[in-house]
Amino acid sequence: MTKEEFQRLTQRTVLLDGATGSNLMAQGMPRGICTEVWIMEHKEIIQNLQKAYAEAGSRIIYAPTFGANRLSLRQHGLEDRIEELNHTLVSYAREAVGHRAYVAGDITTTGKILSDDGEYTYEMAFENYCEQIRFLADAGVDCIVAETMINIEETLAAVDAAHSVCSLPILCSMTVEADGTIFSGGNSLEAAVALESAGASAVGLNCSVGPDQLASVVHNIYENVSIPVIAKPNAGMPFIDNQGNAIYSMKPEEFARHMKVLAENGATLVGGCCGTTPEYIRKTAEILNLL
Repeated sequence: MTKEEFQRLTQRTVLLDGATGSNLMAQGMPRGICTEVWIMEHKEIIQNLQKAYAEAGSRIIYAPTFGANRLSLRQHGLEDRIEELNHTLVSYAREAVGHRAYVAGDITTTGKILSDDGEYTYEMAFENYCEQIRFLADAGVDCIVAETMINIEETLAAVDAAHSVCSLPILCSMTVEADGTIFSGGNSLEAAVALESAGASAVGLNCSVGPDQLASVVHNIYENVSIPVIAKPNAGMPFIDNQGNAIYSMKPEEFARHMKVLAENGATLVGGCCGTTPEYIRKTAEILNLL
């Protein structure tokens, strides 16, 4: 997808997919392992989920390459499989949805904060993202999505990396508190403006909180940028059960009603994060008349 094609696509509301990780855990994926390798070994599970999202109305499906960057894979001793993982997982998504949806190459934070002491610098972040994005572009993704980002500077490095290795649109979403505060400092509005200036094709937020808490945050971003706004929140705020599992209590119908409010406040790219399922996406598609 070219940036011009992305601009045409986002002239109207575009439905993204919903959660991946929480659905995989419901299907038996253990905690603490490399998610990408588990997915490689359970192709049918991820493809059934992605097919269900496409059938529910998702126009952009995120390839399950979330943590498939060298720095994150190194924590599992798997950095030598970076090319294999990115290429294979993109192929799974493409095979699952065919021409029914676009496939986004999904990247995320390393969890590290950029510093001047040499422990994690801008140059390190830039090279880390260049490598993964190059593999994703080679694998044939339609766009790049940097999601669940916790640091403005690292996200800027991801945008710069995308521009340096490909011409694909790059979409950026930060994870924020209900007031728009970013966990590592700054806020979603500052991030959105900076990322637009750096050349992001869309900006916004995902994860953290439910859609019922984000109308003003989304509206403020919309009022201050000229590119599409992303809203991909959780299925409400979870509570933790006795086994340590996050339980999301917001039902699909309520989620969809709040997503309509976010769309009315300027969100163009809408979907779900933790706790959402294809049914959440279907209800959102129905209420926004996207089916």
